[in-house]
Amino acid sequence: MTFSQQVAPSAPRGKGLNPVRDTFDNGVTLIAKQTSRSPAVTINLAVGAGSVSDAPGLAGEMYLLGRTIDRGTISMPAEKIAEELDDRGVSLNVTVTRHQTLFTCTTLTLDFEPVLAVLADIVRRPLFPEAELATKKGEVVTSIRQDEDNPYVRASEGLMAMLFGNEHPYGRRVRGTVESVGRIGRDDVVRMHAEQFTPACVTIVVVGDVDPGKAVGVARRCFGDWSAATGSAPAFPAPSRATSRRQQVIAMPNKSQADVAYGFVSVARSDPDYYAYFLMNNVLGQYGMGGRLGDSIRERQGMAYYVSSALEANVLPGPLFVRAGVAPGNVDRTIASIDAELAGVRTDGLSLKELQDSQRFLIGSMPRALETNAGIANFLQTAEFFGLGLDFDVRLPELLAAVTLEQANAAARSALDPERATLVIAGPYPPGPPA
Repeated sequence: MTFSQQVAPSAPRGKGLNPVRDTFDNGVTLIAKQTSRSPAVTINLAVGAGSVSDAPGLAGEMYLLGRTIDRGTISMPAEKIAEELDDRGVSLNVTVTRHQTLFTCTTLTLDFEPVLAVLADIVRRPLFPEAELATKKGEVVTSIRQDEDNPYVRASEGLMAMLFGNEHPYGRRVRGTVESVGRIGRDDVVRMHAEQFTPACVTIVVVGDVDPGKAVGVARRCFGDWSAATGSAPAFPAPSRATSRRQQVIAMPNKSQADVAYGFVSVARSDPDYYAYFLMNNVLGQYGMGGRLGDSIRERQGMAYYVSSALEANVLPGPLFVRAGVAPGNVDRTIASIDAELAGVRTDGLSLKELQDSQRFLIGSMPRALETNAGIANFLQTAEFFGLGLDFDVRLPELLAAVTLEQANAAARSALDPERATLVIAGPYPPGPPA
């Protein structure tokens, strides 16, 4: 079969999720999908503000806000919020990412309305009591110190700082530093909430045993009268790619394992080449037991405790990186093997079988990812954030199947140049002499 005759794996169109979408007059967006798996409802609420919104010198500001926002509102103290949720068996998770603050929980259908009302109160009218803020600041500082003693975290954060720079939000720690968190006061958190938590920035995804019309009505009662000025999203330049190889060593001699983070600036989620990068990376370091990297470095050479690659395309071009955990004496050999694998993919390309196996696997795994209400809610929230459309679940298999071998190999040639790699090694490296 010649290249022009290659046939991509089939991706038949299904009915799709077909959710209902409504935008209120104040800008709040509601997306609802009814399922009948169980008498339960998952709520996934996103505020379009994350750590990129941290004020200069106050890295970790949004993360601290996320840790404190449910510790009391104008109408309910923290104990009352906990009682309202605990009595219904609801656990609220608040997650701060680069661009979003996410509130997720699952409740019984009969409790959907009161739980959404509590969530609305938390999002709209938090009080940020001084005592609660002080407690959470202490907890955040403790977690930062724990991270500073973790080679995996140090290597990963060090790589992001080298790739993007300390002044770029992708290069800063989401949690901040001990020093920056110490500078954050209640006035800073209150200001951040007032500026960034506005109706036009809120998307509520409701998935479960509730009629979409009812979900819209309940959401309108909880959020429809919310009025606040729309804040301005911070603008940052797209990061530049490295032009030479760079390496940093973070010495942690008391550790037994060294962690390697090795990567590049790649593409934004909106880039037309994203799906080619996505499939190329799957072959490189994810498919099966870790793609080519896992097969070579961990399985055949036995040099790494773990090794894999990841593509984190975001609003701006994000990283494509390789992570490996190895014995100190294997660091140099592991890096050389990563270099060799990337150079091989870049020079010789993927095989047609590798590409098609990866396409089939990713297309075939989609139904499993959408088996639960939480999985569907996360999928719909991500699709809304990146503007992928309500029919993205139907189009995604087609987008993956349409990637050609030439496109995947072009992505490899563009992304995987060992001569322009950025490396961070954290741990007992270089290893000391044998005992």
